[in-house]
Amino acid sequence: MPRNGKHLAMYNFGLHVAPYDSPAVEGFRLREAANFEAAARAHGFIGRSGYDGDPGPACWGKQVFPRFIEGSGFATAPSSLSLWTDIESLMAFTYNGVHADALKHARQWNVKQRWPALVLWWVDADVIPEWKDGADRLERLHDEGLSAAAFSFKQPYAATGQPATIDRGRVREIAALNATGQSDLLAHVLALKA
Repeated sequence: MPRNGKHLAMYNFGLHVAPYDSPAVEGFRLREAANFEAAARAHGFIGRSGYDGDPGPACWGKQVFPRFIEGSGFATAPSSLSLWTDIESLMAFTYNGVHADALKHARQWNVKQRWPALVLWWVDADVIPEWKDGADRLERLHDEGLSAAAFSFKQPYAATGQPATIDRGRVREIAALNATGQSDLLAHVLALKA
């Protein structure tokens, strides 16, 4: 359920060590579809933006990137934009199962970041954030630090704008629920090369 008529928006951004189609990031590429499917099956998932020109969900505005892409040599970079009912649901997905397997290998696929890996913020339940919103919020988190307008798992904020505490017991419960509906995906990714 949305908290006070709000949804939690999440944007993440990274840079690969090599082009997307290179052998150096093949493990990422092989896991990408399974990660999207695991999110779609996850408790609390509302939806995600697709990518302009790709089959799948609609793209939420023109895809843009934060300034951290400058000088990288890349015109695009791995990023995602999604909506969740609450922070516990997002945390359960992020640090468990299929996505946790991807995080385990991320250091070999991605450059070391000098910016936050992700940013979270609350939006009204009838609002669909755009890519620009995510890029702007990630830059704001980097430049100004944590606030109700741009935060992370380290210091979450409630939909009311007040600092919050993550209910770790609920995260474990949601992760267990997700595991039952994603066991086939997890078996698939665990069999993939890193």
